[in-house]
Amino acid sequence: MTQPTQQYDWGSIGGTEPPEKTAPQRLPVPAHGSYDIGLLILRLVVGGIFAAHGAQKVFGVLGGLGLDETTRVVSGLGFVVHGSTLAWGLGIGQLVLGIFLVVGLMTPITAAGLLATKIVAVAVTWGGVPLFAADGANSLELNLLLGGGAAALLFAGAGRVSLDSGRTWQRRPLPYAWLSLFIGVGVALAVLLLLRR
Repeated sequence: MTQPTQQYDWGSIGGTEPPEKTAPQRLPVPAHGSYDIGLLILRLVVGGIFAAHGAQKVFGVLGGLGLDETTRVVSGLGFVVHGSTLAWGLGIGQLVLGIFLVVGLMTPITAAGLLATKIVAVAVTWGGVPLFAADGANSLELNLLLGGGAAALLFAGAGRVSLDSGRTWQRRPLPYAWLSLFIGVGVALAVLLLLRR
């Protein structure tokens, strides 16, 4: 007993050959709660530390230096003419942008601004301080970790547990991430090349 020949629909043409095998279309990456929780934790830690450092610089709280001592430190790193202005900008910037990162607001540009501060910090202390905190105070380790966390959030976004949830830069993050990275690196280079004198 022979099996009946199966007919395949080729649109307007019928036939007895199966359609050629094609790879299944890629589906969008599903949203996972664990992904959002991970990004929330990263935002809370990285943004919280930046905000605390900003508060230390501006208000002298949490064992911080305050504006006068921060100005002295910034001037000692080569920003003699603009030391006071940069101390204000650094303190207010880290405080405000750190809070924005915690709540997940304008995450790509926020993270780029914080990354810019760490690019400058690493550039002006490279070779003058140890890499690891165990080897001495004011090491590069913390700056690299905070800069890396900001860079990761710049590309990954804030996740759904944020004020950015559903915004364009969260739904299509890559173009906004590259643009924000370009702006952040540009700001860092401008500070290093134009204000360090």
